[in-house]
Amino acid sequence: MIIDFSTLDSTSAYKLLIGSILPRPIGWVSTQSSNGVANLAPISFFTAVGRKPPMVSLSLQPRADGVTLKDTFVNIRDTEVFVVNLATLPLAHALHRTAFEFASDVDEFTAVGVEKEASAAVRPPRIKGVPISLECRLDRIIPIAVGENVVFGQVVCFNIRDDVYLEGGRIDTGALQAVGRLAAEYTLVHNTFTTPLAEELLAALDGQRAGRLDGKPDGYSPIDTKEWSASGSTR
Repeated sequence: MIIDFSTLDSTSAYKLLIGSILPRPIGWVSTQSSNGVANLAPISFFTAVGRKPPMVSLSLQPRADGVTLKDTFVNIRDTEVFVVNLATLPLAHALHRTAFEFASDVDEFTAVGVEKEASAAVRPPRIKGVPISLECRLDRIIPIAVGENVVFGQVVCFNIRDDVYLEGGRIDTGALQAVGRLAAEYTLVHNTFTTPLAEELLAALDGQRAGRLDGKPDGYSPIDTKEWSASGSTR
């Protein structure tokens, strides 16, 4: 199937994009408004972009109305700090609930029942219980389109839970139960490998579809429901 981007509207292009770039890491971003209201948002247009200094990026679209800037972007723009918390299985439902579009004066930690923990170097709180939090200061904002911006942040402090920080300075990734994004669904990182794998194993896995943890039928996608929004938010 050859699809020319010029023939697509923005929603159709977004569907193809999020179904093609996967699994996507999720940055569960905590910010605080100039008035002190704490915000949470899961951002799957998120990645590392530098190592010296360590840098991350967040790509932020407007709200579902296509016009209003999301609180995450406004807070980062106005305060120049944010925290990226690792998305993990125990808090996956709370993470999902923070994709809903709350009013700007709502403390989303309180709204979804997530506890705060003071950050070491920046004002916004981190999420209590997550194994890793990256405290960041704004480096730059690059506008992409009307209401769409890429935020670059320098990591100024790593908060790593003691039990996942190993001798030699590496992280025990197998203990994290990290959650990523597949189109509009989530995926659990629960296996690892190095190459090469045995030909017998590759043959056994050839054509095998991903299993579901939620009991929904094979082929189900939230994209086909009224709750899905091309803004990345949940209705």
